[in-house]
Amino acid sequence: SFNVVMTSAGGQKIAVIKVIREITGLGLAEAKALADNGGNVKENVKKDEAEKIKADLEAAGATIEIK
Repeated sequence: SFNVVMTSAGGQKIAVIKVIREITGLGLAEAKALADNGGNVKENVKKDEAEKIKADLEAAGATIEIK
């Protein structure tokens, strides 16, 4: 299993927050905190799901790592 980790939200933080909320179901405050501070977006997911999450967040402007 893989963890999707955000290292930076980039310049389009609002777009990144929207994608985080869609992916995780977090509330606005939690999604904003994740965008501000970085960290695990989603943990213990399969490789194909991790790649899709990474693509969606990178399209919004975030910098993502899969571990």
